[in-house]
Amino acid sequence: MQVVSVVGARPQFVKLAPIDKELRLRGIEHIIVHTGQHYDHNMSESFFELLDIPKPDFNLGIGSASHAGQTASMLEPLEKVFLKVNPSWVLVYGDTNSTLAAALAAIKIHKPLAHLEAGLRSFNRAMPEEHNRVLTDHASDLLLAPTQTAMNHLANEGLSAKSILVGDVMTDVCLNIAATQGTSFDPKSLVGDSPFYVATIHRAENTDSPERLCRIIETLAGLDHPVLLTVHPRLAKFASEYGISLMRGSLRTTAPLSYPEMVSAVMQARGVVTDSGGLQKEAFLLKTACVTLRTETEWVETVELGVNLVDNLATSEQISDFITDAANNSWPTETPYGDGKAAENVALTLRQHQVD
Repeated sequence: MQVVSVVGARPQFVKLAPIDKELRLRGIEHIIVHTGQHYDHNMSESFFELLDIPKPDFNLGIGSASHAGQTASMLEPLEKVFLKVNPSWVLVYGDTNSTLAAALAAIKIHKPLAHLEAGLRSFNRAMPEEHNRVLTDHASDLLLAPTQTAMNHLANEGLSAKSILVGDVMTDVCLNIAATQGTSFDPKSLVGDSPFYVATIHRAENTDSPERLCRIIETLAGLDHPVLLTVHPRLAKFASEYGISLMRGSLRTTAPLSYPEMVSAVMQARGVVTDSGGLQKEAFLLKTACVTLRTETEWVETVELGVNLVDNLATSEQISDFITDAANNSWPTETPYGDGKAAENVALTLRQHQVD
């Protein structure tokens, strides 16, 4: 049996780590294709090094472009890889342009397609990621869902027959890093000894409008404690273009952290402010309250459990008050994202559903 994993962005590299380990443990040949969608060292190569992932067998080096341009540039080289390798499964992760491109390339030449993290929905069709995940789910032969909520979404779209609840592989990685490395990263040189927030901003709806981005930066700068802002290349680009300073008020900037460093920082933080999908869930797993600067979330369980406020217009005061209240309440004991064995479940499921 042979599985080809297609990845291209930071969150996918994190998901890849436990999958690679479990597949190899079971003697399943695993071929890794890196599209090059994320190519900055701190958002690409460093993840392979720190998470002990083998060097990709293929690196397409696609780089930045428009959504259409980036997706189109991936299709032909991915098709060539699939034809050369002839895998038992093409495994795609999450909701990026790399996900959709690999799905399209695989189904056009009739290669079995499995989608990890299937069934997530924001129900916001203005998000490119929403189109990527919906189209990939409907194209796939096997849907590997992280939560019961995701399973319900798939059922509502008539996809129950090919959907399996495996748990969330990000939980596997996050809990392992937290247990083995804990608070190994020391943020004091960046934020001092006081309580601090961790913040990330990168989504198009928050960066591409100068008015919107200016409002967010002013909100972060006005928080009551230092804010460790990890600067995504997209944020750096648009802040520079718009003349928006990231060095003011409570803000303390740093380059994107490695995954272990981010886990460690979140564990020590007073709270998280983000527009990331994965970081909301990681904050929950690490028992740190989160405010999500969006109009919706795929991880609705964090909101229902009272530890994530989703509000794209949240003020500095609202952010501080919510995080203070969440910290003063008992942390939820419910674990909707699995028991840390999702990668094992994925490996077993792929083998059980292998097409001869």
